[in-house]
Amino acid sequence: MKENKKQWSEPLPEGLFIGRNAVMELLRSGRTVDRIYMRNDPNEKVLVNIRIKANERRVPIIDTDSRKLDKLAEGGVHQGVIAVAAETDYLTVEELLEAVSQKGEKPFFLICDSINDPHNLGALTRSANCAGVNGVIIPKRRSVGVNGTVAKSSAGAVFAMPIARVSNLASAVKTLKENGVWIWAVEAGGRPYYEQDFKGSCALILGSEGEGVSDILKKESDFIAGIPMYGTVNSLNVSNAGAIVMFEAAKQRNS
Repeated sequence: MKENKKQWSEPLPEGLFIGRNAVMELLRSGRTVDRIYMRNDPNEKVLVNIRIKANERRVPIIDTDSRKLDKLAEGGVHQGVIAVAAETDYLTVEELLEAVSQKGEKPFFLICDSINDPHNLGALTRSANCAGVNGVIIPKRRSVGVNGTVAKSSAGAVFAMPIARVSNLASAVKTLKENGVWIWAVEAGGRPYYEQDFKGSCALILGSEGEGVSDILKKESDFIAGIPMYGTVNSLNVSNAGAIVMFEAAKQRNS
């Protein structure tokens, strides 16, 4: 099979998916991949498989060495391969709602308010996928987008999860409410999450660890769901808190 090869002559790009698992999941997802930088090592089975898959997809391969990959990864563990692709094919809130309607399901969404840590967004997306969430909504500003670190932290779930990126989360919440979706802000001090009724159309808002859910989104919310604390530390990592509430909702919706 003839390979689509290029020589290293381009400036360092953005939109990187770093590491073997992230690159292979990206290729399997069917999304457009601009190019792949990789080490040419016929003894590395995983790298060989990535090369075969890339050629099947007609993705240009740029053979390079570990030193240049180190520079490109800027401290990330590249394992001999880095892909360049657009962050993701973002949807609109209306498209999320339409997709759920076509499935004949009751909407179940996750709204991420100012999640700046890509590991947290990746972990939340992974939990959302496992809990049967229909889509994730993130803002364009004051939030990380879908990148290679998010993809790796999500174990590839970002490629299977519909994601909307909106300019105004408050407007997105209003659109959901107009379409019969009840909104819960997950915040300290709210009524315990296990006493809430998540069986209908619902969306959960998770805020950043530093500031929590913004005041404007709390005002737009129909309910506040809290997680009782019994130890000396009074808060959870946002990805852990999100997983707890999402799976309570999933249990109720599938019982």
